[in-house]
Amino acid sequence: MFRPLSLYIGMRYTRAKRRNHFISFISLTSMLGVALGVAALITVLSVMNGFEKELKERILGMTSHAFITGADGTLDDWQSLQDRIKDHPELVDSAPFVEGQAMLSQGNRVRGTLVRGIDVELEQTVSSIGEKVVQGKLEALEDGSFGILLGKDLAMAMGVVTGDKITMITPHVSPTPAGVIPRLKRLTVVGIFEIGMYEYDSSLAVMNIRDAAKLFKIPNQGVTGLRLEFDDVFRAPQLLREVMQDVPTHYRGADWTYQHANFFRALKTEKTVMFVILMLIVAVAAFNIVSTLVMMVTDKHADIAILRTLGMTPGKVMGIFMVQGTLIGLIGTALGVIGGILLALNIETLIAKLENLIGYQFLPADVYYISSLPSDLQYNDVSVIAITAFVLSILSTLYPSWRAAQVKPAEALRYD
Repeated sequence: MFRPLSLYIGMRYTRAKRRNHFISFISLTSMLGVALGVAALITVLSVMNGFEKELKERILGMTSHAFITGADGTLDDWQSLQDRIKDHPELVDSAPFVEGQAMLSQGNRVRGTLVRGIDVELEQTVSSIGEKVVQGKLEALEDGSFGILLGKDLAMAMGVVTGDKITMITPHVSPTPAGVIPRLKRLTVVGIFEIGMYEYDSSLAVMNIRDAAKLFKIPNQGVTGLRLEFDDVFRAPQLLREVMQDVPTHYRGADWTYQHANFFRALKTEKTVMFVILMLIVAVAAFNIVSTLVMMVTDKHADIAILRTLGMTPGKVMGIFMVQGTLIGLIGTALGVIGGILLALNIETLIAKLENLIGYQFLPADVYYISSLPSDLQYNDVSVIAITAFVLSILSTLYPSWRAAQVKPAEALRYD
């Protein structure tokens, strides 16, 4: 059977019990170092992916995949626009909305807020706000009732609960004999929702769409825009461009990536930086292979000299030690990938058991909006990590193997 000589001897050296136990120990630590680095990198990136996925789901629970509005920020005939775009194959549904800035007043407490008017029935096809109501119910937002849903933090800041009255002050003014004064409207708090994102829970209020249109003086049954939901949220920019080709040019649209571009760009940058930092740990472990092979070359001087005397070329001598170093890197990478995948898939369960064991919660719910440790294992990340770690291991073998190929048989055997 064909078996390359360098591979055969390299495998024999790897399996053999070495006289120098220190070299064996360094080889083992190099292998374990690569394994731990790869496992840590897979686990950390999976957790970061989990947090990113969780944040996207919470944000997209209130933010539409995309929206279309008019040039002046309003839509007079949104039903015709809805009929025009409804046949797009990847458009799940659409819903009108009214949006504007206002102030809420209760006693001596005043807070600015973003008011969103929704069609209760249609809104539930494009967002998950109905699932986020923790007090009251979404259906209480009836036309003409002037009820309002408040975010949990906003309700706490205003000191109100379901059933209380609250005053809304809109930027539109009304002329009176006493002069021009802001428009005031007394509203009833019919529910409280909790999204789990401070941005929404502290500054968003939801009303019936017709009530909001009256408060913000949008005439002729008009709305601010039309919210869209697609089959694939991550293809929203491309799908919105396709939809916009079928509507008049005076309409304009934006997708969720544009609305939250800075936030998700920061998440991506953080993930990239974390990848580089943790890959340095793998690199340190991989380059421990250098010291392992250098000591091994020194230990095998006489063997190398005999092989050279028997006619082995320098290239084949290099191959022997490259096989050893590559095998250390391959085993370490394989162990790290297996350990990292198992840890990433079970990290939530393990952390919960650890919290119960030590009686301490790492992410308390009263401090953090995400109180668990979510994990989203992506196998393309695993592939990149494994390939990078293996390549670093191979590169680490080059210098010691080159040193082995430079051994002079006469000098090495002079004192043996």
